Amino acid sequence: MNLTDVIEGLVEERGLDREKVIGIVCEGMQAAYVKKYPDVAFHVIFNRKTGNVEVFAEKKAVSSVVDDDHEVSMRKARIIDPAIQPDQTLNVPFEEGIGRIEILAAKQVIASKIRDLEQLAVYNDFKDKEGTIVTGIVHKKEHAGYAVKINEVLALLPQDNTGPGEIIKIGHPIKALLKEVYQAARGDYQLLLDRASTDFVKKLLEIEIPEVFEGLVEVKDIVRIPGYKTKIVVASSRKEIDPVGTCVGVGGARIKPILRELGQEKIDLIQWTDTIEKLIRYSLKPAEVDKVEVVDGNKAVVWLAPDQRSFAIGKMGQNINLASKLVGLEIQLQDLSSPQEDMNLFAENDDEEDN
Repeated sequence: MNLTDVIEGLVEERGLDREKVIGIVCEGMQAAYVKKYPDVAFHVIFNRKTGNVEVFAEKKAVSSVVDDDHEVSMRKARIIDPAIQPDQTLNVPFEEGIGRIEILAAKQVIASKIRDLEQLAVYNDFKDKEGTIVTGIVHKKEHAGYAVKINEVLALLPQDNTGPGEIIKIGHPIKALLKEVYQAARGDYQLLLDRASTDFVKKLLEIEIPEVFEGLVEVKDIVRIPGYKTKIVVASSRKEIDPVGTCVGVGGARIKPILRELGQEKIDLIQWTDTIEKLIRYSLKPAEVDKVEVVDGNKAVVWLAPDQRSFAIGKMGQNINLASKLVGLEIQLQDLSSPQEDMNLFAENDDEEDN
């Protein structure tokens, strides 16, 4: 059986190591022969000149053969190796064949080991990229999400790892965070993508804003409700650098590509302060806050005008929930116009928010 074309096809089409593929083919054929002749010690080699697999049995050279499976006559042995001595072993061409069942077993062994080799190659190629932004082409819609082709390797972007209402088109390029690289495929995929996490937003900042990538502007914290809003706290290591202005860029040039990538999602950039009261004020933007008081170390009372209340709460309470998550406190709103009336609203934890 000439296997040169098969081996070269695997090497060229799948980018596999030639010597490893040859070793796998020989191992599969050896397994097939062992299945039919379990008492024989086989050695299988690939003849590069003929493109054929050659099978040998290890036998002892003897004057009189008693056991054909393990012994060969001195006369035949010296045809193979003229220097052979009695009771020495040598590899003798094995002339018996194997049947359909053994050939099927060989194919299964080879296919399994080729898959293992392919998965190892994918793991080695992508492991160093884990936690970074990758770009691929949306290949097809799956029940669980989208298959994305990255350098001829299919990755899974689960539906849960996309923003609600996000429009993803087949055949179009897409950016995503390479969230995890598996050593062995889970289902059909070794690469898991993500667009809904705070890490995705942080990596977009590093790509678009050199000062963030270089560490001159530090991202202190990010909270996010995918599809609605992300709040980002930024700080500068130098007094002359305005962290918020640096991230926005002239005319919004730096933040606009990130906004386009996130679709309709809004971004609130907040300048870091070590004063918790100020951080609470900033976190409730776009609402204008009049006064903040931290109570018992786990709650903040915020006074604001009635017309600012809806801005602080946000759509379905999402803005105040994000602010509460950002500062690590429950936020209680107090209407300035009704100081004696309880007008409180507590931010509650939302289990569906992305961490």
